[in-house]
Amino acid sequence: MARRPTIADVAKLAGVSRATVSFVLNNRPGVALTTQQRVRAAAEELGWTPSRSARALSTGRARAVGLVLTREPELIGTDPFYPAFMAGIEAVISETGDGLMLQMSRPGEEVETYRRLAADRRVDGVFLTDLRVDDQRPALVAELGLPAVAVGAVEGGSDFPSVNLDDRPAVRHAVHHLVELGHRDIAYVAGPEEFVHARRRRQAWADALAEAGLPPGTSLPGGFTAEGGAQATRALLSQTSPPTAVVYANDLSATAGMAVAQDAGLRLPDDLSVVGFDDVPLASWTSPTLTTCRANPTSWGRAAAQALVEVIEHGTTADVELDPATLVIRGSTGPAPARAALDHQ
Repeated sequence: MARRPTIADVAKLAGVSRATVSFVLNNRPGVALTTQQRVRAAAEELGWTPSRSARALSTGRARAVGLVLTREPELIGTDPFYPAFMAGIEAVISETGDGLMLQMSRPGEEVETYRRLAADRRVDGVFLTDLRVDDQRPALVAELGLPAVAVGAVEGGSDFPSVNLDDRPAVRHAVHHLVELGHRDIAYVAGPEEFVHARRRRQAWADALAEAGLPPGTSLPGGFTAEGGAQATRALLSQTSPPTAVVYANDLSATAGMAVAQDAGLRLPDDLSVVGFDDVPLASWTSPTLTTCRANPTSWGRAAAQALVEVIEHGTTADVELDPATLVIRGSTGPAPARAALDHQ
């Protein structure tokens, strides 16, 4: 096998010291432009690139960012949001030469996971996702000295920059869309109550019903999971007077709910209208196609990664407010069934 070129080979070909090669490749000041050009040309000719471990030692950086998810591991693979979100992160850090370290943490082990990441210097910064009511993580990462970006709005504010997307307008629009179609009994299948964004979406649904002059609707927990969405849908359909429309907190629970309704013999949207949230790729391939609220998780991941890179390199960055989620109307919503009009005469 051919010997892999080394930094010494680059230095010899360029006629400089190894220290000069290191300065040039790490973009440090003080090296003449002609020397920089000679070093880069030599590195390109030899096909040499610095190893990640060597670069980390020279810069004091781990060259990685961390994403800690406190969910059951088997749920991550079934939720389309996070793969799309991580694709957005990768689109940015692949350009900076960094890597993404994904850490799964079960409830109760989260604090230790962050402490271990900081103590071992495995990452240069972290994303704080699934923000919770009375979340202890902002204070924890500040104590650990870990640069961080909050993905979503932090209740009560935070010393860390945030990348936020307002999901409430799309949820309200979804309810108003259903009301315009004649629906008066619009249920909601919610995400985990401890998550700030889950509470906001449920509250937006309740506010929209009040704005339309309708009584409070039925809300059941769905947990952002397929099984939770299926269980909640079965419970709604078993009621004496089932709802004619259901808004779900995410697309995963919505697609499971659609399957349950169809297995029960209902026609969508003739007998039941369904709305999801996220607009994952699968939403445009369900039968019928899913009306949903588009949050664009890939763009969200990209913006969060750009913000975290800036915090790591410069110590701070401005908060980012992304365009609000929007309603995408497809085939799963339609006029309320005739029985709904009779029930409300």
